[in-house]
Order: sequence, then C-alpha cells, then structure tokens
Amino acid sequence: MRQDINQVQQALSKKIIGKEHQLKLAITCLLANGHLLIEDLPGMGKTTLSHALSQVFGLQYARIQFTSDLLPSDMLGVNIFHTHERDEEKRFTFRHGPIFSQVVLADELNRASPKTQSALLEAMEERQVSIDGVTHALPSPFFVIATQNPSYQSGTYPLPESQLDRFFMRISLGYPAWEAEKAMLMQQDASAPLTQILDAASLNKMQNEVAAIHTSDAILHYILRLVSESRQSNEFPNPLSPRASRALLQGAKAWAYVSGRDYVTPEDVQAVFIAITAHRLTLSTHQMAHGQSNHAFDGEKLSQKLLDSIDPLAA
Repeated sequence: MRQDINQVQQALSKKIIGKEHQLKLAITCLLANGHLLIEDLPGMGKTTLSHALSQVFGLQYARIQFTSDLLPSDMLGVNIFHTHERDEEKRFTFRHGPIFSQVVLADELNRASPKTQSALLEAMEERQVSIDGVTHALPSPFFVIATQNPSYQSGTYPLPESQLDRFFMRISLGYPAWEAEKAMLMQQDASAPLTQILDAASLNKMQNEVAAIHTSDAILHYILRLVSESRQSNEFPNPLSPRASRALLQGAKAWAYVSGRDYVTPEDVQAVFIAITAHRLTLSTHQMAHGQSNHAFDGEKLSQKLLDSIDPLAA
C-alpha cells in the first residue's frame, strides 16, 4: 500500500504543482475517513484537487454548485409522485440527489443559505439522509470536499460553528510559487484526467489499516494535554471538543500511515494539528458581533500558540 500512496502523491503533484504538504494533508483526511474544507480565493485549484482525488482513487464523483437559491432537495433528492399509479407502495419513488456519490464537491458552500448548508450535517456525521421520514444510506466510502470563499467577499454566509466542527480538516492552497506557476503554465495536458491507481475496496482497506495504527499512552496524553489547555486557558475563546480530540488521534494515525509507519509519534500530531484545529478555535459569531476580529489567520495563530504551549516530552 505504501507504493500506491507514493503513486497517488506523485499523480496529484502533476495537477497541483508545488503544494506537496497540502496534498499530503488531503490524502490524510481521506484515509482518516473525514471531510475536508478548502478555504481560498477563486481559481486556486480547489475544484481541480477534488476531481483529481476522485480520479486516482477511482471513486464516483459529483459536484454541487452552492448558490443562494439552492434548495436542500436539489442536493439530497426528492420523492416523485406518480398520479396514474394505482399501487399505493409505488405511487412515490425516490430520485437520488448528487449527495449519493462517493466524493461530493460542495463548491462555494458558504454562498448557499443556512437552511441548505445545514442539510449537509446529517450526511456528513451519520453518512445518511432522511427524506419524508425515510432514511437512505450514503455510499461507502463517502467523502465531502467543501470549498468556501473568504467571508469578506460579497454574497457569502458564514458557516455555523456546529458545521465547521463537522469538517475533519481545513486547508488553504494559497498562491503558487514562481517556479510552480511557471511549470503550470507550460503544461500541455492540464485538463487530461488522471489515471486510476486505487479503487473503493483498496481505500476501505487503507482506512481500516489506519484505524489499527498503534498509539502509545504517551501520544494519547499529549493530545489530551493539548485539548485540556484550550479549555483551561482564557486565551482560547472556543475550546476544542471531544470530536476534535478524536480527529487529532485519527489524523495523526493517518499521517503516520502515509509516512510509512505503523505507529504514531508526536511529530505526526504536530503535522496535522493546525489543519484540524484552526477552524475550530476561530472566534464565534457572537464574539464577532461584539467587535472582536475574525481574520482568516486568527485560528492558525491560536492553533500554533496552543501547540507551542505544550511540550510533548513533558506530556
């Protein structure tokens, strides 16, 4: 499997040039069975990354363009009524929405209304959707990649804290370096699809192997010290929840797996810490309403400050 992971990383690097760390984080998120939030300006490669991931893993892909008039039924699906059907049990048939895909790109999530945004909550957490009292299971694996534009751009709705917490990880691609952008401009086949390397069965096997990665008590204590510090110190307005501590453990396991190890080190926790906690430590809507700043980098600064406050050797 290690050789396959290397091939996946190399293939993705041909599409997203010069962003090896972000690509490794995205693969880590997928192997940890989480959901990924990508926050960046338009045109940075967010959609390209999501499509490339589905291609190399051989997963069914669907893109949902979130707009202000998008309804939950447009995403989840709807029951169709057949007026000429005499059989009561066949009078309604369910038409699946694009959410019933293995990789779902929720493009520009924060441009949709809060009602439509909240329709994703059950799908992301329970891996199922409920329509007219009937529960429909989503495919496995199920991976949501949501993109959002910066909150200062017009026509955006801020994601509630409860929804941000459902995202396992948040990353930002950022502007490419000079040489990386030059290489991108010189590409002749930039739109060519990537070759499939793995399949859904292989991905499920990898996710099970990630869950079985060995974690010592020292690593668990290190994670617990970090989340406890966020709850006990007044410097962190939004403490980390138990969901965040579980995400840290699972993310560290997946990072170790991608790095070719079957055990977790403190460096694995540190490698994923900012991506997993920055969007959870940001200021709440209530705090913003009282004049506190919520610049995009505040969460990263708070995460780095929290990470620096705990010595892994002393944990």
